[in-house]
Amino acid sequence: MFKRYLVVTAFVFSSCFSMLSFAEKFTISDLQFEGLQRVTLGAALLSLPIREGDEVDSYQLSLALKKLYASTHFETIELEHEGTVLIFKVKERPTISNVGLTGNDKLTEEQILDSLKSSAIQVGDPLDRTTLSGIEKSLEDFYHSVGKYSAQVEAIITPLPRNRVSIQFVFREGLTAKIEQINVVGNEVFPDSQLLKRLTLSDSAGWWDFFADDNYQKQKLAGDLEVIKSYYLDRGYIRFEIEDTQVAITPSKKGVYVTVNVNEGDIYKIGGVQFIGNLLGNDEDIKSLVPFIEGDVYAASDVAYSEQSIRKYFGRLGYAYPEITTYPEVDDETNTVVVNFSVEPGQRGYVRNINISGNTLTADVVLRRELRQMEAGWLSSESIELSKNRLNRLGFFSKVDINTERVSEDLVDLNVNVEEQASGSFNAGVGYGTESGLSLSGGISQDNFLGTGDKVGFEVKFNDYSKSTNVNYTTPYLTKDGVSGGARVFYDLFEAGEANIVDYTNTTYGIRFNMGFPVNEINRLGFSLGWESNGIAQLKSYEQLRQFWDIYGSQLDEDGSVNFQNIDVTAKWTRNNQDKGRMATQGMKHNLWAKMTIPSSDLQYFKINFDISNYQRITDDGEWTTLLRGTLGYANGYGQFDGNDQILPFFENYYAGGYRTLRGFSSNTVGPRAMYTSGGNDGNSTMTLTDNAVGGNAKYTMSAEVIFPVPFLDEAYTRQVRSSVFVDAGEVWDTEFNYDYYSQLSCSYNCEYFGDYSKPGRIRVSMGTQLTWISPMGPLVFTLAVPLKEYEGDRTETFSFNIGDTF
Repeated sequence: MFKRYLVVTAFVFSSCFSMLSFAEKFTISDLQFEGLQRVTLGAALLSLPIREGDEVDSYQLSLALKKLYASTHFETIELEHEGTVLIFKVKERPTISNVGLTGNDKLTEEQILDSLKSSAIQVGDPLDRTTLSGIEKSLEDFYHSVGKYSAQVEAIITPLPRNRVSIQFVFREGLTAKIEQINVVGNEVFPDSQLLKRLTLSDSAGWWDFFADDNYQKQKLAGDLEVIKSYYLDRGYIRFEIEDTQVAITPSKKGVYVTVNVNEGDIYKIGGVQFIGNLLGNDEDIKSLVPFIEGDVYAASDVAYSEQSIRKYFGRLGYAYPEITTYPEVDDETNTVVVNFSVEPGQRGYVRNINISGNTLTADVVLRRELRQMEAGWLSSESIELSKNRLNRLGFFSKVDINTERVSEDLVDLNVNVEEQASGSFNAGVGYGTESGLSLSGGISQDNFLGTGDKVGFEVKFNDYSKSTNVNYTTPYLTKDGVSGGARVFYDLFEAGEANIVDYTNTTYGIRFNMGFPVNEINRLGFSLGWESNGIAQLKSYEQLRQFWDIYGSQLDEDGSVNFQNIDVTAKWTRNNQDKGRMATQGMKHNLWAKMTIPSSDLQYFKINFDISNYQRITDDGEWTTLLRGTLGYANGYGQFDGNDQILPFFENYYAGGYRTLRGFSSNTVGPRAMYTSGGNDGNSTMTLTDNAVGGNAKYTMSAEVIFPVPFLDEAYTRQVRSSVFVDAGEVWDTEFNYDYYSQLSCSYNCEYFGDYSKPGRIRVSMGTQLTWISPMGPLVFTLAVPLKEYEGDRTETFSFNIGDTF
């Protein structure tokens, strides 16, 4: 700094001395420069306000020197003359050849270089040494604002050949100052503990509290002060003030004491609510949006909520930019506040263009057909929000943003920006699940085929209990009105004994055609027609199966196998207003599904299922949310066969257990047990029970979850990963089970498994935690659960994981 002072002083004195010799005016005959290297003569002359032939005096020459210095090309300038020839002896500013950073942990290299660039410190620029001290101080000020009071920043300049320099910024960040104590002074209504627990900063973060923050930061303190102010304003203290904030640093610069001085004031109540301006004749509707009345305690958050509600109301009517201003009239004598809402809806806005960006794969038409805000139509915030929800529910995009851009008083452009995510896969891989064991899969599955929005799939899968293949195709817009259509051809070999079920083999193949019809934005109807062949073999004659074979035994082949041909129709109603197709955070989804084989089928039966899932956000951003789920199912036969009432085929039974239905219990193990009977010497039958489940024709499951972000996970992955804690409950029973008969039999083995399987009442309950990741190879689910309510013989499963879809 002292050296810079000498340079500047020398320049001033030399310039003043030179001016003494130009007391009289004279005409310039020539302009010359000495010392030019990088700067061209033409560029130097352009910086001068004087030219050859000009008549000048000492004042004009002084201005010329200032202009030349202001060009930022030169570090020092001396002016001499030989007669009427002016000679400028210059020393150019050195060129910055390199900018280096050392010791910067808190600030990224990109942040620092961008800041230096704005201060003209970058490679290739001339160096102005006078700016370095200001840069050093601004960087140190930043560190002080985040509590690093011992931080130092030093710029080291190293001269290089050809008038170049290298600049090395050395950072000594030091430790962040800890908050030793936070004091609130002047509060009488609310104690310190009640106020301090709402702050981000803390003076009592223990080793066990991973989320407490006892590092001082100026910005966080400013936010915490707003929290305190809002807390009072929401409780009627409209005159509340933060009079002063003092931050004292310990001599070691490692500790901070924060003192907040407040003036609480008195509680104020609502003295009245008034509206002024143009309410478009909807006075009663708008007034109903205000959640407070005269006599209520004043709350600033209620006022802000009212403003937002009124703004949304006008937005739905096409007034995109209403001006809603609140003017509180405070009466300090009566401690009341009259809240005045000034309402100016402005002009109704119309959409000029809808611009779509970010979709590199998905065709524009796929997005546009989901939009409910139309071009040339009046702007509706409700239609925009609905459009955003529909795009999210497609499952093609990880992020959807819709913004309005005003182009005139009554015209806006709608900008739709999306971030695409994997909506299918070319897969040939290996997976493992505790339910399915080793699985091999291969094929193509694409929910957004060639960017058209159509769903196409061909898949082959093998695991411990199933071998399947299917080809399917669905187009969601068979017609422009949103009628969908599709078809599926499938084959499956199911070995029940490997799936914790009584042993049998079911070979199934068939074809199914389906169509879907939109009722409105959130309701949809679907219908399908299918033909299916079931080949049953390796049957064991357990007791619950006996009734089935009493009816259909005449169909058995000589080898004990049987083949059934069935044609069925299905109907489905779906209501879905969830905000996303995957990893939803808000909204409800219902499914009511019914299936019935037609009377000419070999087997006549029906099935009815209903399931519901409801997400409710705890936090506004949806990172914390709740999920309530439930399912109900009932099935049975109808009509007669050879004079007998038909019943539900055993291979269509319901089962429970596993991560999809009842976590903490092994897959397909909850419900009635297989039973065998044998006759004794005295003519009495004896009953034995097995470990294997046989399922039933009725079931329900329930689940309650709290979903929360995974701690310490990078923000970039939060849309693909989530964790939760849950409680599951459910059971399966068989309404056709003859309990009165079997309860009279003597039991010889596993008697504790026996119960009244004909009605509900043997509920299982579990609780645990789950981690879900929508990975590139498919859904990956880890579950840790323990049963809270179980019965003798239940197979429990504390830990399970599944990679990819199981089937």
